[in-house]
This record gives sequence, structure tokens and C-alpha cells, in this order.
Amino acid sequence: MTSVLSLSLAGRTALITGAATGIGRATALAFAAAGASVVVNHLASTSEAQALVQEIQTMGVKAWAFEADVSLALDVERMTAWVESAIGPIDILVNNAGIIAEIPFLETTEADWDRMLACDLKSVFLMSRAFLPSMLNLRRGVIINIASDLALIGRAQFAPYCAAKAGVIGLTKSLALEFAPDIRINAIAPGPVNTVMVSIDSMSAECMAKEKDIPQQRIAEPEEIAATALFLASDLSRFYCGQVLGPNGGSVMP
Repeated sequence: MTSVLSLSLAGRTALITGAATGIGRATALAFAAAGASVVVNHLASTSEAQALVQEIQTMGVKAWAFEADVSLALDVERMTAWVESAIGPIDILVNNAGIIAEIPFLETTEADWDRMLACDLKSVFLMSRAFLPSMLNLRRGVIINIASDLALIGRAQFAPYCAAKAGVIGLTKSLALEFAPDIRINAIAPGPVNTVMVSIDSMSAECMAKEKDIPQQRIAEPEEIAATALFLASDLSRFYCGQVLGPNGGSVMP
């Protein structure tokens, strides 16, 4: 008999890295609206994180904020120990934290490279390694990694970012194969999104939409990427494994 699939996340607990703003914040709210308890990871965004926790709590679900630099193994270990002691097992992990920088390649320093790879790729490795054991013990779990369409199409003067996000996709596919069928691991590779990360870019949103030839003639809102994350977190996507979904307004991908 076929079971009824649902977007509901009732009874589940999600941890979202970099959740104080942007896609992470929108995803936390979407998960909470679907019934999940949410751990809001942040770095030096205490006021935004606490405001988000309070907003989630008004929705009738539990929420917590925890400050940690997920590019550092010691911080990840500290957060993992706190979560498992104070909250219990995590059902859903969203590796969202990341940074972006526009730097001509020949001006890119080793420190620039190391910082980007640590924040955008190493963090996914550290967080997945930390929370997979408890998921395996329960024989259930979902990991969603936030990549970028630039991982697939590239962009001049963004080499470290493109390389890191391409690594996220490769890591996603490898882990998905290794830990199926109990753990579902997939990625999202959005086009440009209306967040602070885009606002620091040299191009306006309108110019970016034109340059990338987006058929919808606009860039995405964070809530539209969060909707994809909600789908991947829910039972509706239970046959998705190692996939990379690309909400990008219709841009052609390789």
C-alpha cells in the first residue's frame, strides 16, 4: 500500500548553518512553518539570530540559537556536543553557511583561497562528519547542501567561490552514494538570490539578471530557495539521492 507523502516536518529537528540571514533565515522559517524545531547556527549575528528564534517560537515550535564558526573543527565539535546533550538527534542538516568575494584570479592570495574553501566547502565536510553518526544510529536523516549555479557555469573573478561550490556538489554526490538508503543527501545550486551576498557584488540585481539571461527577468527571493529546501527535507523527495536542484528562473545549465 502506497503511503501518503507530505511536506510536514512535524516531530523533526533541523540544524541550519548560517541561518541568521538570507537563504538560511528563510529556510528556518519555512521548516518551522512545516512543524520542525530549528537550531539557528550563526556567527557574530546574535541579535538577528535571537530575533529569528523568537519569531519561530511564536509559530508554536521550538527554536534555539547557537554561535559557532562551522569552518573550525573545534567549534563544530562544541556545537555538536551541545546539540546532542541539550536537544537530541538532528533529523535534518542544512549546510548553508558561506561567503563570496570578487577577486581577480592573479590577485587572489593563498589566504583568500584558504578562507573561501574553509567557509564554503570545509564546513560542509565538518558538519556532515559531525552529525552523520547520530543519523546512522537512527537509520534516518536528511542533509541538504547549498551550492551555487556558479559551480557549474563558473564566473570570472570568482575562482575560489566557484571551486568551493563545485566541491560541495562533488561531496554531495559522494556522500549520497556512501550513506544511502538511510540518509538522503542532496544539494541546491541556486542562481543569484536577493541576499546580502548579492548586494556586495559589483552588479545590480537587474544587471545580473540581464547578464545571466534569466527568462523570468529577475533574481530569486530567499523564500523561493527555502521552498526547494523544504521539498528536499520532506517525504515528498524520499526518492531523491545525490541530486542537484537548480532554482534559477530558467537559466540554461550545462
